[in-house]
Amino acid sequence: MNKTRMAYFENDDVLHLAISDEPEAGSVEVSPNITAELNAEGDLIGIEILSASTFIRDSVLDSVQAKVLDLVETKVA
Repeated sequence: MNKTRMAYFENDDVLHLAISDEPEAGSVEVSPNITAELNAEGDLIGIEILSASTFIRDSVLDSVQAKVLDLVETKVA
């Protein structure tokens, strides 16, 4: 079984997650700055995130804000 690997390229602010050692045969942009890498059969083998520091920061903030709002609504109810 292949091991998942993650690499961050600080100079380019790119985060790469590889879930397979298979060669990339194609890719699909799933949202701005996020690309899914595919093997020859169309299976997911990796993900590349451009502007990774901003993406991670915004994702964490959104998650925290949602949890805080849920806590506030629970206390009010």
